[in-house]
Amino acid sequence: MSTGTNGVVRGIQIDLRRLHETWMEIAYPRQRDASDTVLGTWQPDSQSGMALYRLWSALGVPIIAFVYPLVLLGAFVRFQTRRISGTAARLGLLGVVVLSLIVWGGLAAVARFQLDLLAGGFLAIVIAGGVATVSAALAVGARRVGGRGTTILFAYPFAMTALFLPPVVAALFSKTLAAIVLPNSTALAQWLLDNALAPLGLAELFSETFDLEGAAYVVMWLAISVPLGWVLGTLVTLADLVRPTE
Repeated sequence: MSTGTNGVVRGIQIDLRRLHETWMEIAYPRQRDASDTVLGTWQPDSQSGMALYRLWSALGVPIIAFVYPLVLLGAFVRFQTRRISGTAARLGLLGVVVLSLIVWGGLAAVARFQLDLLAGGFLAIVIAGGVATVSAALAVGARRVGGRGTTILFAYPFAMTALFLPPVVAALFSKTLAAIVLPNSTALAQWLLDNALAPLGLAELFSETFDLEGAAYVVMWLAISVPLGWVLGTLVTLADLVRPTE
């Protein structure tokens, strides 16, 4: 137990040092991972320069205290997404599409005989499956293209779309799903109005402009999934910066 605790503490120390060195390198050269090199960490020669150097170092402390929990969250998200990416890589693009079609085709077949579906419900399930399949394929395709920017801008948002939109579409035509998905979506929308839009002075504008019913639920979750994908991708990038992996 003591060895494990010491390992965690040591890991945190390494993370914080790398974060601080990265902060220092924004304004000064040769700061990150430079202490063990031949030249060593760069420091100014003059007293005034050293004072500014130390001031910049001190300014980084509260910023790092704010950023580090995000690094830990990004590391957790990275672990989960790489498990999914590993499965997708083994299946390949065609395998992901086929698996999604099998899963959603089975759900559509089951839904075909459900009595709680409203008019057009079966078609909605099929459309939801199509959205999930296309979004998953685009996410895998963007991931295979490679590049950090492509992954953040496209792969993560498409993955979130594949996750969020199909249940919402299906809920519009299923009484059972609607009883679960729609009230929770309404509660989330109210929370966003009170905590995200109200401080910006936009809550009243959104409340008067949009009625949360029907297709508005789909638009709402699309508006959530895309920026959420960007946020998760950015968190993973931050974790990669502090805790690089092969």
